[in-house]
Amino acid sequence: MIPFLDLKNINQQYRDELIGACTRVIDSGWYIGGKELEQFEQNFANYCGVKFAIGVANGLDALTLTLRAWKELGKIKEGDEVIVPSNTYIASILAITANNLTPVLVEPDINTYNIAPQKIKAAITPKTKVILPVHLYGQLAEMSEIMAIAKCHDLLVLEDSAQSHGAQLDYKKAGNWGDASGFSFYPGKNLGALGDAGAITTNDAELAQTLKALRNYGSHEKYKNLFVGVNSRLDEIQAAILNVKLEHLDDETKIRRQIANLYIEGINNPLITLPYVKHETFNHSQHVWHVFVIRTQYREALQEYLAEHDVQTLIHYPIPPHQQQAYKEWNNLSYPISEQIHAEILSLPIGPTLMIEDAKKVIQLCNEFEIQ
Repeated sequence: MIPFLDLKNINQQYRDELIGACTRVIDSGWYIGGKELEQFEQNFANYCGVKFAIGVANGLDALTLTLRAWKELGKIKEGDEVIVPSNTYIASILAITANNLTPVLVEPDINTYNIAPQKIKAAITPKTKVILPVHLYGQLAEMSEIMAIAKCHDLLVLEDSAQSHGAQLDYKKAGNWGDASGFSFYPGKNLGALGDAGAITTNDAELAQTLKALRNYGSHEKYKNLFVGVNSRLDEIQAAILNVKLEHLDDETKIRRQIANLYIEGINNPLITLPYVKHETFNHSQHVWHVFVIRTQYREALQEYLAEHDVQTLIHYPIPPHQQQAYKEWNNLSYPISEQIHAEILSLPIGPTLMIEDAKKVIQLCNEFEIQ
């Protein structure tokens, strides 16, 4: 079996380092809000090129708490509109509605799967206060254009960087474009913890301090509560693990790019549409290939065919947010580009431990696939 992503083998590479990190935490006797978290926050801020990183419990909290912090700071209020791509994972939208804000779904570019700047412009109303671009699958959205739109209309920008650790555009990394950015370190991410974990990056000192209080019961000082906060803390064990894995992230990304290049150069079946990488030559875009997503009108047949030949694939994601029962009030709406994407996409195996010969087998099988 060629697995979609072999997490056991990925972490096995660093077993001794990970055990050493966990042992260090266990022996310290300090398990929440200690030196490991402080070190990871500094290391990750440096990696992204920002002033501040604030560890939280997961990627959803990273987005939710940022919007909440802007409410506390008086920058947005309940009922304000947040522009978000209509083909994102539902977490991007859950963060908006959890704050009693109004999601405004905008269609993506059919080629990059990222939100289309021109459609952002068309969606802006007097109630629009935030743009929430999602760097889907590991490629940055058109951030230069998006930031220009935001500046023109005095809007905040919250990047959803859950799938784009280390991705760049114009030599600037994910997490350093908007006013803030939310990251997930779910185990399957390019930078994955051994459990749930997340972080927010920003260059705004006031926002960073507000977030540090909100994640800790609204408290900036023990037993003194500025806000009605939550418990969303990145613990010492996960911070220590992330410190280890951050050191290896760029090397793992190189392997992902090598596999992606093999797929792009090798798959030539006209029934399959390959990913489109924008600006790779001109603007130094660096796709980090969280997932390698192809499209085909024959997805079920292709997925079944690959499974029969021991190749595991996944679908990111089969149902668009507006068709989810959770948002049944949107079920009668139509977003044709998103609906096409969600009906046709299939993610091929990719990861830092995928063997080259296995990638070549996937290429061969894709090229041999046909409809009778």
